[in-house]
Amino acid sequence: MGRLTTPRSSRTRKAEHEWPAVVYLWMFALGILGYLVVGELVLMTRPHPLHWAAGIAGAALGGPVGWIWYRWRGDV
Repeated sequence: MGRLTTPRSSRTRKAEHEWPAVVYLWMFALGILGYLVVGELVLMTRPHPLHWAAGIAGAALGGPVGWIWYRWRGDV
């Protein structure tokens, strides 16, 4: 009797998951707001690298906010 085997491609295929669009939108929006509002208005007299740090911090905050939004409301 022959052995019943599964095709090789189905055994080695890994689950491919991409992030939802809403996560990217929140990261972009909060990154821009962090740069413009915090970086340009609040830290106007500070060195310029702090402006970029405010934008990066806003984008980093946008990731978890986007995932919470995705779990609560779904994708856009």
